[in-house]
Amino acid sequence: MAPTRNDDVDWDSWPVQDYLGENYRELHPSDAAVIAHHSAFYRQFEPGSAGCSLEFGAGPNLYPLILAAAASRRIDAVEASAAGVAYLARQLGQAPDESWLPFHALCRRLNPGVPTTLAQSLEAVRVIHGDIRALEPGTYDIASMNFVAEGVTEDFTEFTDFCHRFAGSVVPGGHLVAAFMENMPTYRIGPASRWPGCPVDPAIVTRVFAPVTERLVVTRIDADPTLPDYGDSGMVLLTAARPGT
Repeated sequence: MAPTRNDDVDWDSWPVQDYLGENYRELHPSDAAVIAHHSAFYRQFEPGSAGCSLEFGAGPNLYPLILAAAASRRIDAVEASAAGVAYLARQLGQAPDESWLPFHALCRRLNPGVPTTLAQSLEAVRVIHGDIRALEPGTYDIASMNFVAEGVTEDFTEFTDFCHRFAGSVVPGGHLVAAFMENMPTYRIGPASRWPGCPVDPAIVTRVFAPVTERLVVTRIDADPTLPDYGDSGMVLLTAARPGT
């Protein structure tokens, strides 16, 4: 059977509320570990030193946007799913869900450059409804990607293409931070919906990014028993830079 590719999937029907309920209505240990990793990355930048940052495939996850607010004057949250865009627009246009307050508190504790309130941390975000594959290369100072490339296709070649587009989205010398689910197969969210997965591990992530980055550091954390069992074995974390000119 041919692998499911990104364009085979109806992303507008992504089950946002089920996904939030399973993963982000409380602060899980794995989230705290990712936030600690990403906070260390963002602490190298002075507040406001990045003109524009990218959240590559934002989804309904707010904590990467909160983290980026420590360094960025503008944050483009690019998302293909209409359901994901609608959720993000509500979070920016109204008071954000209170479930994100513990995430903001941890982000700010680990990096005082994060704005004082959750609402202030989202002020720089611009939601863009679009295909991340259509982004102009070499546009951003910083790019972040969280649980995207390995969760939108079953095809390893397409996974590699997404990763290389992510790496190419920043200017030469620009910075990258990312998180991947480790060894996650095709998975379910909620009672029935099925979504593509491309199992990757630290060796695969290193092999994919090594030709297109420098200062590449890849680490991992173990699976979190407080989360649903999607079949993964943990998370893979990355920092890197695009080679300068």
